[in-house]
Amino acid sequence: MRNIIFTGKGGVGKTSVAAATALRAADMGYKTLIMSTDPAHSLGDSLDIELGPSPVKVAENLWGQEVSVFGDLNLNWDVVREHFAHLMASRGIEGVYAEEMGVLPGMEELFSLSYIKRYNEEQKDFDLLVVDCAPTGETLRLLSLPETFGWFIKFIRNIEKYMVKPMIRPLSKKVKKLDDFVAPEEVYEKVDNLFSSTEGIIDLLADGSKTTMRLVMNPEKMVIKESMRALTYLNLYGITVDRITINRVMPDQSPDPYFQQWRGIQQKYIDQINNAFAPIPVAEVPLFNNEVVGLEMLRKVGEKVYGNENPLDIFFKEDPINITKVSDGHYKVRVKLPFMESMGLEPKIMKLGDDLTIRIGDYQKIVALPIFLAGMESTGASFESGWLNIDFTKE
Repeated sequence: MRNIIFTGKGGVGKTSVAAATALRAADMGYKTLIMSTDPAHSLGDSLDIELGPSPVKVAENLWGQEVSVFGDLNLNWDVVREHFAHLMASRGIEGVYAEEMGVLPGMEELFSLSYIKRYNEEQKDFDLLVVDCAPTGETLRLLSLPETFGWFIKFIRNIEKYMVKPMIRPLSKKVKKLDDFVAPEEVYEKVDNLFSSTEGIIDLLADGSKTTMRLVMNPEKMVIKESMRALTYLNLYGITVDRITINRVMPDQSPDPYFQQWRGIQQKYIDQINNAFAPIPVAEVPLFNNEVVGLEMLRKVGEKVYGNENPLDIFFKEDPINITKVSDGHYKVRVKLPFMESMGLEPKIMKLGDDLTIRIGDYQKIVALPIFLAGMESTGASFESGWLNIDFTKE
């Protein structure tokens, strides 16, 4: 199953480009599901059809879905919320505040990620999954959550395994007040299910043979800057960006000086995008004289984005994280971070056992080192031609 994920700064038209991609694939005969994980859903508006939390047929070979994170929370996290509410009530906190304490920040995004994994594991209904993500900042936060939550969930599981079951739960049966604070086994089961549902999702997203990310932007300075940051952080997570779409490009036929001036400004930024993001392919979509709503207009967008190309193709291949052998006993871990220097960021690198943690700004990636590197020491790092090089040498 092929996965194509769209993101971009809010308001650039990423939902339209995502929907156009899904519709074009469906018209070519691929069974396609387009799914919105943006809490502010606009996918149904773009397709001009009412969507729900389960796939709804939109056209031949095309289904749409708007993920209902609140429904998932009630279905998959209700026991945990009840336990937290009970704990808060025992401390004098009641009502909606007690209920909200049971929902950890980022849980809505985690459930959205679980859908991607679920559809890929089933692999029986669709050839293509198109994901219309939230704006760039939220997408990056979503990608950081599995690693952020991983240690926390493992910690909870270990407490249940080594402390609650053998020590605290037997004692709580005798001490009534203690029983109020001991979580039922169902709570740990729900935590375990959440961990299992998202475990390995980053590996799936970083598998460039199955999943690629596509950036949508307008030819504007602020949008370009945010897209540069997005590409840098996506590379940090090992995710391949294989195409860029510049949306709402003004036509150059107008004799009006006002529009000619805006076209000139846009062209300057279009040239900057082509130079800065090369060799990633760039497509342009014009500013249409009608709003892009409904299947007819989305087909026009798809024609401009892909021409005669197959939207399922992988248009650019590059492993953003790789290991190269320099000489006997000397290796480099290489991470493509094209705009790190221009962003004024310094990487923070830490090796602990067979894990290499790379932190850039507010985001970090844990790279599991192969056995032959785990026993080596990191001897320094350098930045060259957009690549962060971390040296490893035998002692």
